[in-house]
Amino acid sequence: MLDINKIRADFPILSQQIYCKPLIYFDNGATSQKPKVVIDAITKYYEQLNANIHRGVHKLSQDATDAYEISRGKVQNHINAKFPYEVIFTSGTTHSINAVANGFASILKTGDEVLVSALEHHSNIVPWQMLCEKTGAVLKVIPMNEAGELILSEYDNLLSNKTKIVTVNHISNALGTINPIEYMIKKAHEVGAAILIDGAQATPHLKPDVQALDCDFYVFSGHKICGPTGVGILYGKEEWLRKLPPYQGGGEMIATVSFEKTTYADLPHKFEAGTPNIEGGIVLGTAIDYMNEIGFDNIASYEQELLEYGTKKLLEIEGLKIYGTAKEKASVISFNIDDIHPYDIGTIIDKLGIAVRTGHHCAQPIMDFFCIPGTIRASFAFYNTKEEIDIFVEAVKKAKMMLT
Repeated sequence: MLDINKIRADFPILSQQIYCKPLIYFDNGATSQKPKVVIDAITKYYEQLNANIHRGVHKLSQDATDAYEISRGKVQNHINAKFPYEVIFTSGTTHSINAVANGFASILKTGDEVLVSALEHHSNIVPWQMLCEKTGAVLKVIPMNEAGELILSEYDNLLSNKTKIVTVNHISNALGTINPIEYMIKKAHEVGAAILIDGAQATPHLKPDVQALDCDFYVFSGHKICGPTGVGILYGKEEWLRKLPPYQGGGEMIATVSFEKTTYADLPHKFEAGTPNIEGGIVLGTAIDYMNEIGFDNIASYEQELLEYGTKKLLEIEGLKIYGTAKEKASVISFNIDDIHPYDIGTIIDKLGIAVRTGHHCAQPIMDFFCIPGTIRASFAFYNTKEEIDIFVEAVKKAKMMLT
């Protein structure tokens, strides 16, 4: 059981008012709010520890380096990576995906195939399109059904010895669908393909075990799990990280440099060119500690309650349709009401202090599938309440009345 009042007190932003109304923050799929312990850790870094890392012989630099590498170890333990050097700090999920896609440019040839799913965020579509344009590989799409679930029989049919990498999100940001990634990983490996899992929307709700999953790559962002923006993680199996070339060249990622030849540093530094987001990397560890203290089993159980409660309440509104009715879902509800544009409802309820996301959620192919311009998306976190959902539902009813 979670002490929701105690948890909410950890988040200073939740006590403020928007347009003279208490803030109700249901845009957690875009970014999570930050607990005081994370905010304090950011301040502490700049007040007491600010120095560049991995280079200086002075104490401040060494202390900052130690803190950064301790955080890498926390991430390793959190996702159960086999080695700390399989954990690469990036600027976020998008950076992580691009790093892998760029690396595969040295592997793919004309006629090879890359599989993406119909449920992907643009960040997990565009880099692979760019890769295929560069290499002559073919991009193939795993289709979805009306419930927002991937059609696994079609996935099985698409897989072949031409498939070199499969890339799929763990949880859909637009619909909340939890994909059967264990099955998809197993099937990809049966044809000798690598597989990348986009965990940006999954890591706020669950604790991935990359060794148990046996995925080749798993990527996520810090800002969605109560950490700072501008920091993310690329997990890769050691064999793949050694095989792929670095994404960027510069300082820190080199062993030796001459005008004739450059050799690269060992993992993880091979993929960490330049001065990193040191504060972000260190404080990501603080955020992971905070969420593990609450407990991901507790988080998942409570958010499931919110999902079921919110779904029931919203479906009482006449003309409301939910998009994404998969059997396995995270705490995301995407919906529209009759022919009302989602932006109009979002604008009205914003004036009532309620933050939701409207639009295509950087998942335009999903909206095209349903022949809609976008949806209203309410995404719940462990610091939200059923009382907030009640206020939200009444606000949606009011917006509907005003717009019809």
